[in-house]
Amino acid sequence: MPSARSTPPALLGLSTYLLSRIGKTARGRLADRLAERDLRLWDMAVLAALSDFGPHAQRDLVVRLGVDPSDMAKVVEQLATGGYVERARDPEDRRRVSVALAPAGRDLLTELDAEARSVQDELLAPLDPEERALLQGLLLRVHEGLQGPPDHSRRVTPQLP
Repeated sequence: MPSARSTPPALLGLSTYLLSRIGKTARGRLADRLAERDLRLWDMAVLAALSDFGPHAQRDLVVRLGVDPSDMAKVVEQLATGGYVERARDPEDRRRVSVALAPAGRDLLTELDAEARSVQDELLAPLDPEERALLQGLLLRVHEGLQGPPDHSRRVTPQLP
């Protein structure tokens, strides 16, 4: 007899449901690991954006990451206090604050990336390397589809092993 915690089969047939449940689990596990360092997911996102795209005006980070401006101010403040980012006022517009990744922030991001990959390995343990690569490709296509019209020039047809 199925337990009371069994997932209804009707939900198991919905990719959106599965993505939501897996995402919630992944987010929770990574958040727990970051919390051990007194960090949050937004802290890692800011460090990653600065590493990948270079220095940003704080308000541009708000737009890029979709974070509330007051929350971004708190994230940047915490990261600056920890020495992970450097802030500077624009001499021509004192309201504009530029944020750049500090060397300690780059080192921290390397450690956080390892934590995130460890969580990823735990979650994807049932998949072999080929299936993981296929899943990554499919998820990227779905993610890109959220950004606007699809770019079929980069489309890769997934192949099961």
